Amino acid sequence: MLSAAIVSAWSVRGAPAARARVLLAMNVFFGCVIGIMTVGHLLAVTVKFSEGTLKSSLWFLYALGIGLTLPAWWLVLHSKKYVSDEARFGRILAWLNAGIGTGLVAAGLVNIPLAIPAALNLAYQFHRGQTIGRTIVGLAIVVNVLLFVGGLVFMASGQTFEEFSR
Repeated sequence: MLSAAIVSAWSVRGAPAARARVLLAMNVFFGCVIGIMTVGHLLAVTVKFSEGTLKSSLWFLYALGIGLTLPAWWLVLHSKKYVSDEARFGRILAWLNAGIGTGLVAAGLVNIPLAIPAALNLAYQFHRGQTIGRTIVGLAIVVNVLLFVGGLVFMASGQTFEEFSR
């Protein structure tokens, strides 16, 4: 998440309007977080498969990882273009967020917290009104801080994902 925050801060340089900077930062942050997590997922699946301890379908887990990795990194790499010409690319931005969020939830209800930022990105993209926008950004900050704390608790537990989620 620290890497995602750095990339997000770097990406907003030169964005013309405050709304564009916020939308860009939210999308790049979310894309980086999911992109990094899914690369970790693919690495973990590969390691577990090579050790012979994988308890699920290799092809399903690879398809899941790749199905989330590609749109997440696409979101990171192209958000600046999508935000700067939202009239032309706004639908793509919305579809990427919706697709990633839906993919996370479809992969298991345990992923609902990870999908909330996608919903907040969509809400911010289509909001009208300064107060609503500030509320969405505030919620996004709270959700991401809670996800960060949850990640720290998970890492401190020393358990695998399967053990921890029980």
